[in-house]
Amino acid sequence: MKELEILLLALYGLCLLFVLGFSLTQFQLTRLARRAFGQPRPGPPPPPPAVWPRVTVQLPLYNEVFVVERIITAAARLDYPADRLHIQVLDDSTDETVALAAAAVARFRAQGLRIDQVRRPDRTGYKAGALAYGLTQTDGEFIAIFDADFVPEPDFLRRTVPYFTSPEIGVVQTRWTHLNENDSLLTRLQAFGLNAHFLIEQVGRNLGGHFINFNGTGGVWRRQCIEQAGGWHADTLTEDLDLSYRAQLGPWRFVYLPQVQAPAELPATLDALKSQQYRWTKGAAETARKHLGAVLRSGKSFSTKLHAVFHLLNSTVFVAILVMALLSVPLVLIREYASEFQPVFRLAAVCVLGFLPLTYYFYTAWRLDRPTAPGWQFAPRFLLFLAVSMGLCLHNTRAVLAGLARRPTAFIRTPKMGAAPAAGRRYRTRSFSAQTVLEGLLTLYFGFGIGLGIYFGSYGLLPFHSLLVLGFGTVFYYSVRHNRAAL
Repeated sequence: MKELEILLLALYGLCLLFVLGFSLTQFQLTRLARRAFGQPRPGPPPPPPAVWPRVTVQLPLYNEVFVVERIITAAARLDYPADRLHIQVLDDSTDETVALAAAAVARFRAQGLRIDQVRRPDRTGYKAGALAYGLTQTDGEFIAIFDADFVPEPDFLRRTVPYFTSPEIGVVQTRWTHLNENDSLLTRLQAFGLNAHFLIEQVGRNLGGHFINFNGTGGVWRRQCIEQAGGWHADTLTEDLDLSYRAQLGPWRFVYLPQVQAPAELPATLDALKSQQYRWTKGAAETARKHLGAVLRSGKSFSTKLHAVFHLLNSTVFVAILVMALLSVPLVLIREYASEFQPVFRLAAVCVLGFLPLTYYFYTAWRLDRPTAPGWQFAPRFLLFLAVSMGLCLHNTRAVLAGLARRPTAFIRTPKMGAAPAAGRRYRTRSFSAQTVLEGLLTLYFGFGIGLGIYFGSYGLLPFHSLLVLGFGTVFYYSVRHNRAAL
């Protein structure tokens, strides 16, 4: 029995240390980002080139009835010399999106734009395959990419292309903003998390000279960088992160522009969010398996390697949280009946203070995004975000383990609803499943943990269990609610 208790404590401790390491790297990125934003206002942007280079705008689409016309119209309104601009609608659709895209392409072509609807024989390689196929059909020196849910501003290219100031710059990435942030609790919490990535992580990594990533959309590639890094690969679900690391393991540098915004639509339902989260977390695990060894063998600095390790393994945090959560209930009993382990629990309590850097990280991002908001508004938003993130850890753990095991899965695109949320249910996937039942049962399990702690007068894990109940309960509630709406 003692051996089992020691094993549980050791496993819990290892997970706690991993999360602590991740938290400390986020703290370092926060310091770098604060330094960047604390510097005097940057000078004027680089001057426009004497001759604007040829730019291809790629719009990868798959069954996007509700947003296809919006994204094509936004691309057609880009303020760029018409003789230097080529728009490619990379349309893999199998529904009436094809006809809507064709009509929009014909309309703008009649106005003098060079715009093509590119159709492939099949959907091999999903988005990566579409982007690679599009490159064979264009002569653009630079490649701007926008997913179907984006609405770039007309001056996007004029504000980004001049930042290719030297031949080793391979990517200029911009900050995502959110068209529907205030639509619901889910969209507000997603925006809260994404803002931290774009205002802290990307800024800090860029300033520190660490690996950053092209975010799949809202950025511009130098074509030569794509080709020299090996082109788009379809062996991970995050083709953007994969190519980013291959490029930066070579001679290429990336530039991040937080001042240039790329507005986009956030997933409006839990099934859409889960679809996106599964792709991101599984793809990150696949990319870690693919590139972690090369990163550690590279000539990069120790600091850059350390940040890259936690960058590539950031989805593994969900695994650590799930393991800690499952073990936390029996730990209440161990603490009560095995007094010899009390020093271990006191040490664990000290380690929990290491989560404070995450609070600092998210507070800094929130304050940068909302400089005039009352400070008290941060705490409930942060705690809700933390709880729902914990509630998704079962779902995301399945994705991480599938990625590490190289289990192949299809590229499931995130449903977009545009201005027609009621009609958007046609692309919804029912989210009620055995996993949903398990999420409901885990809500009860962690509620039992709260009861145990109160019964024994042991309140150390009460905040953790309360967040888990709130998180899993919220995920279960939205899964049931959105499943009924999809019927």
